Amino acid sequence: MKFWIPVTLVVLALGGVIYYNKIFTKSHAVAGNTSGQPQEIAIQGFVAKSKSLTNNLVASGTLMPAEQIEIHPEVSGRIISLNINEGREVAAGTLLVKLYDADLKAQLRKLQVQKENQEKIVERSKKLLNADNISQQDYDLTTTTLNTILSDIDLIKAQIEKTEVRAPFRGVIGLRNVSLGAYITPSTLITKLQQINPLKIDFFVPEKYAVSIAEGDKVAFAVDGFSENFSGKIYAIEPDIDQATRSLKIRALVSNPSAKLHPGAFAKVNLDVENITAVVIPTQAIIPQTRGKKVVISKNGKAVFQDVVTGLRDESNVQVTQGLTAGDTVITTGLLFVKPEQNLKFTKIEE
Repeated sequence: MKFWIPVTLVVLALGGVIYYNKIFTKSHAVAGNTSGQPQEIAIQGFVAKSKSLTNNLVASGTLMPAEQIEIHPEVSGRIISLNINEGREVAAGTLLVKLYDADLKAQLRKLQVQKENQEKIVERSKKLLNADNISQQDYDLTTTTLNTILSDIDLIKAQIEKTEVRAPFRGVIGLRNVSLGAYITPSTLITKLQQINPLKIDFFVPEKYAVSIAEGDKVAFAVDGFSENFSGKIYAIEPDIDQATRSLKIRALVSNPSAKLHPGAFAKVNLDVENITAVVIPTQAIIPQTRGKKVVISKNGKAVFQDVVTGLRDESNVQVTQGLTAGDTVITTGLLFVKPEQNLKFTKIEE
């Protein structure tokens, strides 16, 4: 028992010495840094520079045929000929459907006979008029009758023409909804006709980009199911802005020679709306704040926190519209540990 008392006293004495040394060292360290300035920190930097940036706008678009119509007959009648190859391309003027017209053709033949007889009557009346054997009024009556017959012939021919349903333009025929022998009316949808080369693509952009878009601008777009991207050219812009959405409707023309793109498909449109030269820095140099943003710049080897306003971004850089000039050195690493007016030691500066 007596042996442990001296040992305990020795341990306590050693502990006191160690504690005193720590306190003494710390007090001297504090005394040596009387300025209260943070210690020098090693970081990396980037020299702000001017660079060309492109503002890329992404919009949702829809592919549409260049021309499209629903094929309806102009008159009612029974189908006697059907020339619709579904999904096939047809030339302009191709006869698609022929309706029964035998009764109209019979009327036409009758009128043509009447015309021939009346022409002979008019010829004889002309001779009689020249010989003063009939009055001018009698002669005019015969010519009026002939003109009436000619008008009736034109009318019948027009009615016969309406029994023929033809393709108004070159395009691809859709699925048919009628069969040979069916009786159809002007309300009957026979099929659809679409011109799919070229295609149109409609999309909307916010009104603030209206001044940045012009006819002739190129667009790129992607369609589900295709690994490749497609391109088109703007050829028309809606003159007014949609008041409900505050957006502007744009229409571009797309070449589709192989017909692999289909009308109605959704398209993700990319459009370069602005190219500017601006001061840019890496995005990691930006310090988000509750209100606004800051960066840390090096001035005379010390850290200075600077308010900035940012603009466009790309994959790795951000535009600074206010707060920086080309040539300023911003800190890109160790931002959480940097204090105002702290001495900076750059291990690397990217230019």
